[in-house]
Amino acid sequence: MATFLSRVSVLLALCITLFTNPALSGYLNPLQDFCVADLQATPTNTGYPCKSQVTSEDFFYSGLGTPLNTSNPKGVAANRATLMTFPGLNTMGISMYNVALAAGEANPPHSHPGVTEAGVVTQGSVLIGFLTNNYTLYSKVAGPGDMFVIPPGLIHYEMNVGKTEARLLTVVASELPSEVLVPHTLFLAQPAISDEVLMKVFKTDGKTINMLRSKLTN
Repeated sequence: MATFLSRVSVLLALCITLFTNPALSGYLNPLQDFCVADLQATPTNTGYPCKSQVTSEDFFYSGLGTPLNTSNPKGVAANRATLMTFPGLNTMGISMYNVALAAGEANPPHSHPGVTEAGVVTQGSVLIGFLTNNYTLYSKVAGPGDMFVIPPGLIHYEMNVGKTEARLLTVVASELPSEVLVPHTLFLAQPAISDEVLMKVFKTDGKTINMLRSKLTN
């Protein structure tokens, strides 16, 4: 647990400049220090109202350290600290994730519209890639201690290319980010994404990948 908490501290320190940019964190009323969400109240168009009684406990969350189990069909597991699990994040413009990938498994391609993601690999070897709006692919295998950043709204994926479970800690510049699955765009990437990665992402075989590639690129 001590090692896990130290990694969280490192990630937060690395990301503090990125996510305290006024353009990214302009949610908070300048006359308020914070607004812990009252999840028992009815939300309005502007979100949840602030709790009237706040304690120190509202600013701490231990859920990221809950054991993760990748023994599932997707081979992926995650603990999430978002507005709905950690109300103290309300108006802060940030959420955090502890992600585990089983050996050889991939997090499906997705995007977070309009917001940046940053993270650090804490265990294993992870192939991380993202596509620009003209489908240019940028990717690299990252190891423990390597940080990465995904520009706002771009399609991205992560794949464990090692022989043991891999772990990542990620931060997204929204306290309740939306996630859009966009797998078909991977076939348009240049340079092309390898069939090995596509087979893992789509949970299928090489013959199916070739068929999909033919249909989506012609």
